[in-house]
Amino acid sequence: MYIQISLSNELLVEGSPKIERMSFLFDTSVDIFFIFFSKKNTPWWSSTKLKEQFEITKKIYIRNIILMNNEFINIYNNLIKLARNKDLFYIFTNKDTFSDRILIFLFHFAFFLKSFKKSNNKKYMQNFFDYSMRQIELGLREIGYGDVSINKKMKNYINVLYSIIDKIHKWDDISDKDKKEILEFYINLKGNSDKLVKYFNNYEKYLIKTSFNLFTKSVINHKF
Repeated sequence: MYIQISLSNELLVEGSPKIERMSFLFDTSVDIFFIFFSKKNTPWWSSTKLKEQFEITKKIYIRNIILMNNEFINIYNNLIKLARNKDLFYIFTNKDTFSDRILIFLFHFAFFLKSFKKSNNKKYMQNFFDYSMRQIELGLREIGYGDVSINKKMKNYINVLYSIIDKIHKWDDISDKDKKEILEFYINLKGNSDKLVKYFNNYEKYLIKTSFNLFTKSVINHKF
């Protein structure tokens, strides 16, 4: 059983065929069409066989969708678990608001994308990004925001995420002083910037040495 953790209550085919190839593709498709159908325009292959093939294809598709959704749930819940670290939370803020929890989550999400985007299928990662944004939107709906407010907040959250991703792009190559400035751009740390820099240094090292598949299997205990 897969249980979705909510933030609210707990805390790219391009181009087209080249012109010289189009006639070949058309001729091939015409040949296949006439081979497939008899003079009476009835399939020579049994309809039963076609139905069997269709059912097999449908089952494979459904299985892949379910598997992908389960993996997305596990990845998302792992990021939520990281973001709900109480010791880390009090470095960020003394308050416990949805926006605070979102900000903590977005930092973890940004480092996660930075670490795994190159080693994983782009479409898969894009789908997970879209899934995560939908979960945030659902969280907003749970606490009573209307469509207009949700649209504004989601646009803001996505812009903040892109901004964080851009600023941490060279995290390994910049000084701790520069890292503090990045964190303080988003958060009023009140003298706790050293702790947070150390945390995200360790978090990034942890992501580098941890298999991506581990995040997809279940919610795990993260130690770093």
